[in-house]
Amino acid sequence: MVVEQTRDAVLDLLASLTPAQLGKIRAPFDIPEHKQWTYLPGPVPGLALTELTPVQQKLAERLVAIGCSERGTGDVWAVLDAEIIVRGIPDLPPSGEWEGSVVGDRYFLRVLGDPSGTDPWAWRLNGHHLAIHVTLIDGAISFTPQFLGSNPAEVLTGPQTGRRFLAAEQDLGFQLLHALEPGQLEVALVSPDAPDDILTRHDPVADASLLHRGLPYGDMNEQQRQLLSLLIGQYVGRAAGPIGLQTWQDITEHGIENLSFAWAGETTPGIGHRHYYSIAGPTFLAEYDNTQDNANHIHSVWRDLRNDWGTDLLAAHYAMHR
Repeated sequence: MVVEQTRDAVLDLLASLTPAQLGKIRAPFDIPEHKQWTYLPGPVPGLALTELTPVQQKLAERLVAIGCSERGTGDVWAVLDAEIIVRGIPDLPPSGEWEGSVVGDRYFLRVLGDPSGTDPWAWRLNGHHLAIHVTLIDGAISFTPQFLGSNPAEVLTGPQTGRRFLAAEQDLGFQLLHALEPGQLEVALVSPDAPDDILTRHDPVADASLLHRGLPYGDMNEQQRQLLSLLIGQYVGRAAGPIGLQTWQDITEHGIENLSFAWAGETTPGIGHRHYYSIAGPTFLAEYDNTQDNANHIHSVWRDLRNDWGTDLLAAHYAMHR
């Protein structure tokens, strides 16, 4: 159902665009830069949100709401709220509202391939601290790479003082860390110094060998496993329900006991306390860091080690149609 809804939403959006807008948003599925992405500020290929009319903005919001869960949708637009704050733009809209004309010059929509046909196609929303990639192949869907970040992590001044972004990703990480026994902590805490950024960066293919092994799920007690599951849920729960459920199925089928949790940096929360964690297994990888700008600047990423960009789905598609 999500696949059909996504197709309809994209076709409605495309039908609303002018020829000039279509020239910016559309591209072939197999272009060389298909797997190039970034979470850094600056222009990327696609149609800037600022170029959408109010009606087109609503169609874009509908597309995001279909691909993401309710919480995930809120997280996506909260990235733009944080961008407003860091750029010092007054009159921040109320939480949950989006004014694309304010910061939309840093966020770009793109549709790769033909959603009206039967071949693989994709849509993406890329920009500063935001990367949503949705690939649709033969009735199946891939939701990664997926990146959400925020600067600030917590608003320290002004009318939004105290507002936090991606708070559960941080809080659950600390809860799991503090639930570990001393011997477990020795394994999970891989370095007293946190890296300056996520280790997999924005590479087209995530290299899990860059990450420390950490503490395996199989070596945790029931409470600790529950906390790790809740933490993983913060990432996969950003996607629409069927996508998240498929991710959980993949994790369990490949052995949830093979997941591991690694921590680096400070072990207590607070501004100035640089910290980082990763969760990795045969199919799933997540990284989180809060290190930049005096540890008030979050990066978080979810990668599917088999199916980023629909890689496994594509292999099956081409095997079936060769």
